[in-house]
Order: sequence, then structure tokens, then C-alpha cells
Amino acid sequence: MKMNEIFQAYAPEYIERFGETMPSDHRKVINSIINCRTEYCGTMIYQCEKCGKTHIIYRSCGNRHCPNCQHHKTYQWLTKQVDRQLPGHHFMITFTVPQQIRRFIRSHQRACYAAMFKASSETIKKLVLDEKYIGGDLPGFLGVLHTWGRQLAYHPHIHYVVPGGALSKKDDRWHPSRIDFYLPVKAMSKIFKAKFRDEMRKNNLDSNIPEEVWNQEWVVNSQAVGAGANSIKYLAPYVFKVAISNSRIIKIEDHKVFFIYKKPRSNRWRTMVLDVMEFMRRFLQHVLPTGFMKVRYYGFLSPGTSVPLEKIEALIELSFGFVITKPEAKIEPFAPPKCNHCGGRLKYIASILPFKLTQSGSG
Repeated sequence: MKMNEIFQAYAPEYIERFGETMPSDHRKVINSIINCRTEYCGTMIYQCEKCGKTHIIYRSCGNRHCPNCQHHKTYQWLTKQVDRQLPGHHFMITFTVPQQIRRFIRSHQRACYAAMFKASSETIKKLVLDEKYIGGDLPGFLGVLHTWGRQLAYHPHIHYVVPGGALSKKDDRWHPSRIDFYLPVKAMSKIFKAKFRDEMRKNNLDSNIPEEVWNQEWVVNSQAVGAGANSIKYLAPYVFKVAISNSRIIKIEDHKVFFIYKKPRSNRWRTMVLDVMEFMRRFLQHVLPTGFMKVRYYGFLSPGTSVPLEKIEALIELSFGFVITKPEAKIEPFAPPKCNHCGGRLKYIASILPFKLTQSGSG
């Protein structure tokens, strides 16, 4: 069972039930998923290099929330990031928000997601300055916003991949962190909470948040993940992954969707059953605001940095006193389309874009 089949069959019922309150972004995603790989998106022409047979393939919709469209993007991003990986140890740092404000965040997504990024990134930058931990003023890290749990529940949090250290502009040296410790999670929790609250005040949204939220600990997790390639490969699926893949959907029966999931720290697949309307609602609540950047780069990994990565790499090697060999990351190559007649490789010939009617002036 594919996601577009579910939407094709049940979107009219869903829109009739929730259409008056549905965000316009949700409608766009519904239309994109329904029309993905149909004549509505246009066609591509391929020719088999072996037998010469011509193949007509429907184009994908390209929507970032469509399960059909993200594999190639993930492969391209992962290949680029692995090429840019730095030597030495890395960390995965995750910032989460209390359950009590998840509904509030879902209702103010653009402002709250931006606040989460700003508060968490500034937390890392602030603590990296402390000589007790690292004593550098230019860390580099990348973050990805992730909004769902394994059962499609709403659970916004940000994953960061962070090289273990920072550059100091004072002495122009790399200040490495400990192999097993980057920054204290309790300190990160307090600063993240305070900075998020400041952002809510700036947006005049703090009065909507219960006081008890500010009196509890916020959860921040820091985990040593070894070489950069390992952490990047772990994070890559989250970059272009959508809330649920087609492979996890088993069937739809009696107005219910059956899909599989794993609990944390378990490898056993379990089956969950949801009414199709609830399933669609859970999926659509993870649609991001139009144009919102869910992947962000900071410090010396930022596109606008004046410090080249080659210099950072050299300083890291110098700090350890020897050349560090970067481990090779095994990336499964992206499989090109093959001929269903002889198995030969397909060669791209041309694309035919869809014809869409546009309104014009009278006359």
C-alpha cells in the first residue's frame, strides 16, 4: 500500500471533514502526493542502452513531504557531507521540548521552530567558549529539525552533528573536546530553556505557555558517535525523510491503516492500527511551513564562513600531533533505472512537462 493510494482514496472525505480549518500547506501536500508519478507531473523519456526499447516514466512531484521523492535527495546530500567530513571524534546532540508545549508549538510552527533553532545553536556557541569545556569561539555543526515519533505522534526536536572541538580565533588553534564528553547536558538544558523563553517573549507568545513549563528540566541529550561519517550516515535519513515511508504501510482495511514501527532500543517490529482519518491527520501535522529550512549549518560549517574547511582539518590534525585518517563511509550507490525487458541501463533522453492552463485577460 502506497501513501498516494491512501490519499487518492480518502482525501475527499478528509477535506470534507476538516477542509474549513485545514492549512493551505496541507492541501498542497495532499495534491502533490495524489498526483506524484502521474501524467499530471509530466513524463520523462528513457531509452535502454542494451536493447533500444523506449520507456516512458512519469515524473515525481518533488514535494519534500512525499515518500516517493526523497531517496535521490538523501543520497546526494549524504555523498556531499561525507566528502566534507572532518577527522576526529564527533557528537550527536539532541534538543527536545516538554510535552506540555508541543500542542502550542504545533499551532505556532514557524515562530517556534525558528526559536528552537536559535535557542539551541546559541546554547552550543555559549558553552563552547568556556575554558572548562573547550575554550574556542568558532565551533561548527549542522542541525536537522525532526517532528515525529515512531507512531507519527507530534514530537519536535533538533538533532545536531558536532565535531569534537572548536577553533579559537585568539590563538588560531583547534581546541579539542574530550573523546567522550562535549558539553554538560544540564547546563545546555537550562540555557536552551532560557533562550527559548526569550524568543517567545520577543514574539509576544510567552503568555500562552503555562508557568510550570519553565519550572521543569528540559531534556538535552549528548552522545559520542565516533567518526564524523558515522554520525552523518545516522542523520542522513532524517534530512529528507518524511513522517512515514511506504515500506512501513502494510495495508488498509475497514477504514483503518495498518503500519509497522519499532520501539526505542528494540529491533522487533510491531503493528499499529489507526483509523484512516487519524492516520492522515497525524501525517499532515508534520508538514513544515512553506519555505522553512529544516537543515541548518553553523559556525565554520556555515556557507558564509570565512574559514575554509581545509584549514580546520589541518588544525585538527595538528592538535593531535599526527595525520588522522578519515574512515571511509560505505554509501550504497544510487541505482539508475533499468529496462524491465532486458535489465539494461536506461539512458535519459528528454522530459515532457505537463501542460497547465493559466488564466489570461479577456480579448
